[in-house]
Amino acid sequence: MPGMMPPCLAALAAALTIALSPAQAQTRWVMATPYAENFHTQNIRQFIADLDQGTGGKLQVQLHNNASLLPMAQIKRGVQTGQVQLGEILLSAYANEDPFFEVDGVPFLAWTWPQAEALNAATEPYIRARLERQGLTLLYIVHWDAQGFYAKSEIRSVADLKGSRFRAYNTVTARMAELMGATPVTVQLAEVSQAFATNVITAMFTSAQSGVNVTAWEFTRTWTNVGGMRTRNAVFANTRALQALDAPGREALLAAAARAATRGKELAKQAEITQAERLRAQGMLLPQPSEQLMGELKGIGETLTAEWVQRAGPEGAQMLETYRAALR
Repeated sequence: MPGMMPPCLAALAAALTIALSPAQAQTRWVMATPYAENFHTQNIRQFIADLDQGTGGKLQVQLHNNASLLPMAQIKRGVQTGQVQLGEILLSAYANEDPFFEVDGVPFLAWTWPQAEALNAATEPYIRARLERQGLTLLYIVHWDAQGFYAKSEIRSVADLKGSRFRAYNTVTARMAELMGATPVTVQLAEVSQAFATNVITAMFTSAQSGVNVTAWEFTRTWTNVGGMRTRNAVFANTRALQALDAPGREALLAAAARAATRGKELAKQAEITQAERLRAQGMLLPQPSEQLMGELKGIGETLTAEWVQRAGPEGAQMLETYRAALR
């Protein structure tokens, strides 16, 4: 009959429809992160694998880590505009946008794990609300491991840092250096080795993980773990893209995010131990901080916290009250 498709072509068309239908059912997202292979990235890879399994392969995520697609400063905007659907950032890197993004980077506001977890609980609603106003949905938050002082000799008191050229990587660490009587020098992590070699800096304050990443044993002898603060990475989605998923897809995404939050907490705690042991294995000394040093640092922390509250206003004071009540 006129207009009828020959049997061979009809069969081919049917086969193509069957072959294409799984692909048509797939949603493909892109994720940008600023870090190379560390426990945060490992956690994200498992998160993506969980998504694949939870959606039966219907939601595929292509990961671009190590700032290979977008640098840290552009990731949040990239997710807001839909350039990518998922992103990971260090919250405190966006301190210039809002004081609540930097609160976990205030030294000695929360220097133990229980304190870090209480601060996270107190601040998460504020952070979630701020991201929602920008078209972003917070999926999960994971802490970094503890911070400590790297130097060529043991730091027994703040006086040992007086006059040093101290690496700063944001306004809060620069202010901390000033309060310790040190000279803050802005140096990115990738430039740390050269900065020590050329005496541009003589001390720094960062995690065991970061010390391993820059082979700190080549230019320092001691790492004094004082807890300091446990800054956080946030993983979030473009809200429109999230809402465009079907209900099972959204449920699978949120379930995978909840598992990533729990898993990330354990990975951070493990890294705190394993990365410190890697420093020790390379011949570095890891002395316990003295009571004098901790007392002096907590005093500096009180000053930095008061300055943060001035920047954050009434909401900051309210959050701080909630945080401190949780510790009682």
